[in-house]
Amino acid sequence: MTDEEIIPASEIVPLLEPREGIPPVIEDPAALAAAVQAFAQGTGPVAVDAERASGYRYSGRAYLVQLRRAGAGSALIDPISCPDLSRLDAALDGAEIVLHAATQDLACLAELGLVPRRLFDTELAGRLLGYERVGLGTMVENVLGLRLEKGHSAADWSHRPLPEDWLRYAVLDVEVLIELRDMLYAELESSGKLPWAQEEFAAILAAPPAPPRVDPWRRTSGIHRVRSLRGLAVVRELWTLRDELAREADLAPGRVLPDSAIVTAALEQPRTTKALTEIPPFTGRSARRHLRDWLNAIGRARVLTEAELPQQSGPGDGPPPANRWADRDPAAARRLAAARTAITALADANHMPTENLLQPEAVRRLTWEPPDDLGDDAVAERLRRLGAREWQIALTAHPLSKALIRLAAKEDLGG
Repeated sequence: MTDEEIIPASEIVPLLEPREGIPPVIEDPAALAAAVQAFAQGTGPVAVDAERASGYRYSGRAYLVQLRRAGAGSALIDPISCPDLSRLDAALDGAEIVLHAATQDLACLAELGLVPRRLFDTELAGRLLGYERVGLGTMVENVLGLRLEKGHSAADWSHRPLPEDWLRYAVLDVEVLIELRDMLYAELESSGKLPWAQEEFAAILAAPPAPPRVDPWRRTSGIHRVRSLRGLAVVRELWTLRDELAREADLAPGRVLPDSAIVTAALEQPRTTKALTEIPPFTGRSARRHLRDWLNAIGRARVLTEAELPQQSGPGDGPPPANRWADRDPAAARRLAAARTAITALADANHMPTENLLQPEAVRRLTWEPPDDLGDDAVAERLRRLGAREWQIALTAHPLSKALIRLAAKEDLGG
């Protein structure tokens, strides 16, 4: 969408109240059964959203599920009181489920037994169409000319009872999702991108659960400051202990102990409770309860043998970070640069982000270990094995092949 096509701010209409008001929260089997029947009798796509308590709770479970469908209106379901939505799932079998940023909600919906078979993701549609900002509020403004209140997106949705203004916000999130879907569908169709979007939606639904991260403690914010292997061992021990405590208490790990405290402890490696409490985050209410446990974890790291210490880089089956390629394999670095140039040009021509045209990891793996044959078919087959969708392969295989062949020929000539 160009700047000229965006609806002027003066014409944006605030969306303040749901059309039919705020429905009562469904908290018992009888109310849920009535909602199931209403949605089964409704028609067309079903708008769905879920509210979690990210930043407050350890689990990623849903604490509120919102739905809307023509002929059924809107519904709010408390999944704490109604944790089994399999009957609703059966009633919606065959219906298209409309979500915004579907990958954020599919897992918590699946825990409740709500598993879409057909999907329309309004965020992903916006990306494919070239919208620069694809948050729900911005999309609703730019496409529909309506302003959603987004003040409660980061609220603690595990709180009970849920305040009325939170419920109003939750209903409004699905209030116009079907209209947004319809407008984006028409744009996808007129731009020729509808088959691309449908293939992307199907790929999202078919994707297996993400495997557990290897060495998740390495994602501790600020870990780059820890240079010694002994310090990394402290990070590992403290991170592991924090994760256990957070899981037991169902608290977000950062509420048990922030990453900054783990990194500071790894740098200073305190030996006494007094020294530990001189690191301010360890004096917080949650952290103070486990001072002896934190100190013991640091002590365990201190007595590890050299062979037991973690290495600077974790195990992995992929290429190294791209910023190391120039030193590790200069030829691969040149291939990556050539491939990125081709992908960027192609993404610009198709008005979409490069990462949606082709996954960056696929580009890295292709250029780190390219096929012996750099022709279109060989590049296409390698991209297919790397998880690229057919529409992506159709667009990118030839330009990538051409860029890699041109680079190889130039280097053969000593250029």
